[in-house]
Amino acid sequence: IASCLVGSEMCIRDRYGGAAAFRCQSIVSARVRWAHRPPSLDLSCRPRHHWAMLIFKIFRADEWAALRREGQTDGAPIDLADGYVHFSTAEQASETAAKYFSGVEGLMLIAVDATAAGPALKWEPSRGGDLFPHLYRKMDLADVVWAQPLPLSGGAHQFPPGLKEASQ
Repeated sequence: IASCLVGSEMCIRDRYGGAAAFRCQSIVSARVRWAHRPPSLDLSCRPRHHWAMLIFKIFRADEWAALRREGQTDGAPIDLADGYVHFSTAEQASETAAKYFSGVEGLMLIAVDATAAGPALKWEPSRGGDLFPHLYRKMDLADVVWAQPLPLSGGAHQFPPGLKEASQ
């Protein structure tokens, strides 16, 4: 699946065994869209579409449930300790999962539009000097572009195909 944002629309392109179909649809009021198939960005959408740079947060099931219930969060315990919400780029997300969530089941991968996060999003050096996105405000449910389960298989978390390429 691939998607791009256009104001209040999300263009989704589904691929079923080689066949492809695409449709644009309204995003729910909180701008949250999650489904059985994971969305990512799709460069085949119409040129008028705005291509968001997505950043990613990994939440445990209870943290995701709290965000959905309360509408905002200060993040996970590590976020509270550090004073900001930790995010990863698509390229960094699998290493983040392996380092901080090894063997943990029931995770959710949350996508946020980096531009829409506004000036509270800072890019700061972390692991190995790489720049990581840090959000210096509460994360709102309205920040979420999409969310999906991050299954554990064979000891490794399974990220959506094309995630890295779609977020470049």
